[in-house]
Amino acid sequence: MKRKNWFLTIIAVVVYMFLLAPLVIITGAAFGKDSFLRFPPNGFTFKWVQNIFNVEMFIRAFYISIKVAVISTTIAMIIGIPVAYALSRFNFKGKSIVQGIFITPVIVPGIVLGFSLMNFLIIKHELPVFMSLLLGHTIIILPYIIRVISSSLDNFDYSIEEAAMSLGCNQAKAFFTIVLPNITSGVLAGFILAFINSFNNVPMSIFLIGPGISTLPIQMMSYVEYYFDPTVAALSVVLMIITAVLMFIVEKTLGLNFFTK
Repeated sequence: MKRKNWFLTIIAVVVYMFLLAPLVIITGAAFGKDSFLRFPPNGFTFKWVQNIFNVEMFIRAFYISIKVAVISTTIAMIIGIPVAYALSRFNFKGKSIVQGIFITPVIVPGIVLGFSLMNFLIIKHELPVFMSLLLGHTIIILPYIIRVISSSLDNFDYSIEEAAMSLGCNQAKAFFTIVLPNITSGVLAGFILAFINSFNNVPMSIFLIGPGISTLPIQMMSYVEYYFDPTVAALSVVLMIITAVLMFIVEKTLGLNFFTK
C-alpha cells in the first residue's frame, strides 16, 4: 500500500513539473540581461518588461484583442443564456440535434473552422475583417458559455420559477427575477472562460486577421519570427500575472473559488 502511495506521489510530482517547467523557464528568461532567450538567465533586469510598451504593434494588438474579446463574449452571452435555458428547461423534438449544432465549434479543429469562415465571410460575402473576426470569435466561444450555464441550470430547482409564475409573474419576468440571479456564478464563470478563450485564440484568428487588424497572440508569433529577444517572454509573464490577479479578485469578491476547487 505504501509503495502504491509513493508511486502515485512520484507520478503527481512529475506531472506538476511537466506543467510548471515551461512557466518557470519563460519567467526566468523574461528577466535575463542577455539580448536573447536564455535559461538560466544571466543577471536580472526589467528592461524587457519596459520594452513591451515600446513595441507599437503589441499595444495596438492588445486593444484589438480586448475589444474583440469583450464584444464577442457579450454577444455570445446574449445568445447563449437563452439557448442554455431552453435546452435545460424544456424537452422538445430535435433537442439532441440542437445541442450537437451548438457544440460543433468545439469539435471541429480551429484551423478548419478558421479556413471555412475566411472563405465564407471574407472571400464570398466580402465582410470587413474586424466583423469577420468578431463573428468567428463569437462562434468559437458560444459552446463554452452554453455548457457552463447549462451546468448551473441543471442544479436549479425550477419549482421556484413555477411558484413565481403561479403568483402572477410571466415567463420573462420569472426568468430575470428568479432564475438569472440564482445562476449568477455560472454566468460569470462562463463569461470569464469565454473571454479568456477569445483573447488567447490563435488557430482560427490567424485566418481572419487583415491589414491593421490583428490580435495580440498573432502579433507575438509574428514578433518571434524576426526577433529572439526576451520581450515576448516578458509579455507572457505580464499576461499570466494579470490573469492570476483577475481570477484572485473574482474569487474573493464573487466567491467562485477558482483556486480552491
